Amino acid sequence: MSHGKLREEKDCLNCGHIVEEHYCPHCGQQNIETRQPFHYLFTHFVEDFTHYDGQFWGTLKNLLFKPGKLTNTYLEGKRQKFVPPVKLYIFISFITFFLFAVFPPFNINFEGEKESQTEKQYKANQVEDARKMLDSIKAEGSFRGKDSVAINKVNAILKDSAQIDDLKNSFDMSKKLDDDFEFNGYTNRKSYDSGKVKNPSFYDFINVPVAHKFFELKEKGVTKGEIVKKLTETSFHNLPKALFIYLPIFAFFLWIFHNKKKWWYFDHGIFTLHYFSFLLLTILLFSFLYKLSNVTPTSISVIIYLLMNVVFFYSIIYFFIAHYKVYHTHGVISFIIGSILFMFNFFAFMFLVIGLGTVSFLMIH
Repeated sequence: MSHGKLREEKDCLNCGHIVEEHYCPHCGQQNIETRQPFHYLFTHFVEDFTHYDGQFWGTLKNLLFKPGKLTNTYLEGKRQKFVPPVKLYIFISFITFFLFAVFPPFNINFEGEKESQTEKQYKANQVEDARKMLDSIKAEGSFRGKDSVAINKVNAILKDSAQIDDLKNSFDMSKKLDDDFEFNGYTNRKSYDSGKVKNPSFYDFINVPVAHKFFELKEKGVTKGEIVKKLTETSFHNLPKALFIYLPIFAFFLWIFHNKKKWWYFDHGIFTLHYFSFLLLTILLFSFLYKLSNVTPTSISVIIYLLMNVVFFYSIIYFFIAHYKVYHTHGVISFIIGSILFMFNFFAFMFLVIGLGTVSFLMIH
């Protein structure tokens, strides 16, 4: 498949050699016109991955259904058969986050659910009736056994109503950060800074910027929904950077637990790129199934949820299978090392996610 209109001239624009067909035999550049239609920018990008020899589709099939195959093939030196690891990861990462930006995987209500006037009135009447019953019993002066039972029921209704109100207030996204909201017991920046002067802490390098941002947002009168929305958007934009940063960390953990003479850090990097490419694809598939479940009948949604569970557990099992097939360790040893690596990476990635959330919070305007 040609990536553009071929030139009539036979001289290579790159090195000057004669080009008999499409590509220069000396430097490999394609002999096409220097100016192309605007859509060429996009078609060229797609064609590079889906060209005639099916390299991209073969890569995808092996990546998804043959754990470890791409890594083994690449390390054996057979590097023309499949898409190179770095190129594959960048392409899948681009597609995944582009689709997430256009079609958000989860629909979050940042405004909070509004309680109808009828519901408010019904709840108020229920609480008022309970209080009248309690006052009536107390007015009689003497309590019978059934009165004690009634009092307990009324108190339970009033208590449940208060707890429900507190819970709703906690999750009410339309509520502003008013004086009820505190940071470590402080309601404003001035009192917080005064307290920190008297009682400094080792974690002040983290706590102080977060507290200052909290009080800044509080002074602006932003709602919880606005904070959650901005935090979600900022975190999402930073996620590709976080994953890219974590790539060498994941490879480093692999390097620690394997023979340094047999396996180079480079080898672990190839394994990591393939595994992370697989994870991005499964995340994309999982989010697609989730959105599909929201627009299908209940009977079909049950099947989709089952598929989501299959995808989730397969993404966990995949690592152990790929690890076993690439590193060729004994089954039990491979499982033990894989479990330790899984645990290390889980906590390391959670630490990275917390750091990402903190940075994203500080970036809110």
